[in-house]
Amino acid sequence: MFSTPGIAALIVLIYMKPQEFVPGLEGLPLLYVMLGVATLGLLLDLRLAQARLDLPPQSPYVITLLVWSIVTYVVKVGGTGLPGVLVEIAILFVIFFLISTGIQSFRSFEFVATSLLGVTMFVAFVCFHQGISPLGCAVQEGAVSETLRPDGRPCMTSEECYSGDAEPGAQYQCEKTGLFGTVSVGSGRVRYRGVLKDPNEVALTCSAALPILLARLERKASIFRALFLGFCVVLVGMVVIFTQSRGGVLVFLAVWATYFVRTFGIKGAAAAAILGAPLLLLGGRSGREAEDSTGERSEVLMDGLQMFFNSPIFGVGYNQYTEHTFLTAHNSYMLALSENGFLGLFLFLSILVLSIKTCVTCLVRYKNDPDARVARTWAIALLASLGGACVGSFFLSFTSHHVLWIYLAMTGALYVVIRRHDPTFKVSLNIKEHLTIGAAVVAFVFVMRVALRNVGH
Repeated sequence: MFSTPGIAALIVLIYMKPQEFVPGLEGLPLLYVMLGVATLGLLLDLRLAQARLDLPPQSPYVITLLVWSIVTYVVKVGGTGLPGVLVEIAILFVIFFLISTGIQSFRSFEFVATSLLGVTMFVAFVCFHQGISPLGCAVQEGAVSETLRPDGRPCMTSEECYSGDAEPGAQYQCEKTGLFGTVSVGSGRVRYRGVLKDPNEVALTCSAALPILLARLERKASIFRALFLGFCVVLVGMVVIFTQSRGGVLVFLAVWATYFVRTFGIKGAAAAAILGAPLLLLGGRSGREAEDSTGERSEVLMDGLQMFFNSPIFGVGYNQYTEHTFLTAHNSYMLALSENGFLGLFLFLSILVLSIKTCVTCLVRYKNDPDARVARTWAIALLASLGGACVGSFFLSFTSHHVLWIYLAMTGALYVVIRRHDPTFKVSLNIKEHLTIGAAVVAFVFVMRVALRNVGH
């Protein structure tokens, strides 16, 4: 199928961001080129009857959410900056529909999933190497303190960087420098670059890919795959520790809890917690820094609630959260609510619920069908990945993040592939489920208001 290599290459490009460190690629619109290549591949598949257009169940909610995001932006901001917003939203649209409709067989699905796994482990290795690297001077570029460039000089403190060959007038930080010009942030918290320049997002992204390893081992057991699984689990575990991400630890545990609960029932959750105890002890920040971070997040969450109360229908407009407070929400659900109002969070939750329901329906429907083993294997893998992503989204502004939308699209692709084998397979939300999601939005507002009030806001 012509679309499969393009889709895999698109995912690799989004994660790796080679134009930021490969000489000669700077400034090239590689993302748009790869989106075009993958789209052309899908059109060829459709033209040659190697694929059929079968939309996943999330489609109407995705389209409505993206259109509503444009509406809220126009209502609250007007035409200023609209072209850039349209490009951002169009990219999300194309990513979702290319992946969810372009993958038409389990062979293609496994190829794309393996590519996703490979590039994630590449990111994990770069971050691990960064975590064990010595400290070095990094120049702050621009007004954003997280935008750093290593200058090659060793250091132990930031003050040392201002002596010797320091650039006149430059701002310095003493951070760990890794491969491809990557630099840690916040006193040694490892990260990558591009869409993964935040340590918390690195922790979530690496943990979410682990179920793909388990699925590959279940599909074809071998000593090599078992050893590779063990290696990657240790690698990702170390990266989560190096990111000092408390949310990342919870994502790691949530991913494993899904598999343990499936195998051992409710006791599996306790087993996952016991196995994750070292991460709970070693991962995440502590002390004054952690307290300051918690205080800041509570404050911006309260600001987000106030944004919603001031405009419950339209919110403050797509991508406008930081225009009304000093920091992003660090909570995808609050971000959707405050920027796009009640409908924004309702649609976002509907997409998540449908993605999870697709996996659960597959597991239940084909529980005793030996011919559907491959479908069950990937359903539980995606369920674990989504479970981790949903947990992590409570601590990250992940609403419009490419990584989350790739996993949502993969569940859509699973739905499409299953229907190629079983056209009667269907997933949707009924009236009761719609009402439940609406009630969940109301409950979220109420619980967050009470919780934030109890911490002094």
